[in-house]
Amino acid sequence: MATAGARVRALPSRIEGTGVFAVHELPARRKIGELDGETISVREGRRRAASRQRIHIVELDERHAVDASRGKSPLRFLNHSCQPNAYIRIAYGRIEVYALHAIAAGEELTADYGETHHEGRLPCKCGAADCNGFL
Repeated sequence: MATAGARVRALPSRIEGTGVFAVHELPARRKIGELDGETISVREGRRRAASRQRIHIVELDERHAVDASRGKSPLRFLNHSCQPNAYIRIAYGRIEVYALHAIAAGEELTADYGETHHEGRLPCKCGAADCNGFL
């Protein structure tokens, strides 16, 4: 399988900062790639998140997290959307990203972050018609 970097690239986003965009059409329900980075404790991840404006930390389980800002995958720039076209799956210690439906070349990839450390206080900027308003 091709690496995520061959399928997507990081570019300026209308949603927030840098986003990740499909280079070619991505088929529905297929794995796009994986997030990589430094494996750390959840405690350390929460400490780092508290001091950063942009957070690229994913909790794998109750004890382990990955700081994707220390990784190389462009998928670390996956922005949140209340109407996502991709989803994040955590399995066997890996953080995988899959297409929910076919994604056109040039389209920004987004995922619903679900529960975050923001606890519903950070305004959402996704622009979806059914936006929840906050993360």
